[in-house]
Amino acid sequence: MRRWVTAGLLALGGLGLLRTSLFTEEYLRYVKEGMRPLLVASGVLLVLLGAAEAVAAWRGRAGDSESLSHAGHDHSGVPRVAWLLVLPALSLLFYAPPALGSYTASREAPKAVAVVAEDGFDPLPAASPLPITLTDFTQRVQQDTTRAIKGRTVLMTGFVTPAEGGDGWYLTRILLSCCAADAQSVKVRVYGPAAPEADTWVTVTGTWHADGTLGTSSAAVALDAASVRKAARPSNGYTDALPLGS
Repeated sequence: MRRWVTAGLLALGGLGLLRTSLFTEEYLRYVKEGMRPLLVASGVLLVLLGAAEAVAAWRGRAGDSESLSHAGHDHSGVPRVAWLLVLPALSLLFYAPPALGSYTASREAPKAVAVVAEDGFDPLPAASPLPITLTDFTQRVQQDTTRAIKGRTVLMTGFVTPAEGGDGWYLTRILLSCCAADAQSVKVRVYGPAAPEADTWVTVTGTWHADGTLGTSSAAVALDAASVRKAARPSNGYTDALPLGS
């Protein structure tokens, strides 16, 4: 009995990995895009191990039955804790947990953006509104001593995270270094229109919220929004990418 359960768990886990990584984009909720080949290989390996275990269990069934009949006792039962593995295996196969969102982002400090050398900023494109990532906006606001962002209308996309206390809400992106376990968030506070429902993906157009000294760390990473409209969630929501279609 134990070997049949082992075979079933291995096969379920492998099939779940293959379904998630081969036929959907759901694997992007847990790991970076570059890890897809490893997930596919792991799924294939688990299915093969499950098949091998099932064959071994079938071949040894007669011998095991004979041995147990002589002994008079069956010690081949499965530990109760092993049955708990059935739920994660079925979850991979039939149900994908939701992506990380506002709940995670609201419980951690914003990701520290990399420091850019003083001469490291290229001239901003003349487009208006200017499509920009949340990370680039943060760097421009707090590190660009030329203050090129001043007065510019920018366009950013992310999901909504409520802000505790005070006015406004956060436009948020979650970034992965490897997998969901090391997720970090980058946030821009939005003032003006009322906050849409938490976790709603939106595109925001607006200008820098003048608070602090622009080009220094005292500058607020915030936006006075002129418009907020709903947006489709990107297939890979764990990147700080430019708005779709920009």
